[in-house]
Amino acid sequence: MLKKALMIAALAAATTSAFAVDAGTVEKSIPLKDGSTVYIFKDGKMGMEDKLGRAVRMKQGEVMEAKDGQKIMMHGDEVVRLDSVLHKDHRN
Repeated sequence: MLKKALMIAALAAATTSAFAVDAGTVEKSIPLKDGSTVYIFKDGKMGMEDKLGRAVRMKQGEVMEAKDGQKIMMHGDEVVRLDSVLHKDHRN
């Protein structure tokens, strides 16, 4: 129940502070306090980009804090999927 409440709160907060990155796959992105960014895909799974622009691993269920103080729980670990979105213009 807590997990669902955190996800709903995270998605509600994301609508005000997030932007669409890739209309085909990424629904929202949320900047975090530590300088990294969490991306939420249309299917609800997430991927995380560190402050250097690299897709990084996160543990399932780990809680992150957005710049606005909102708590977000990691759902999924879409490292490869996010990496392809972040670098789609850099590959053949």
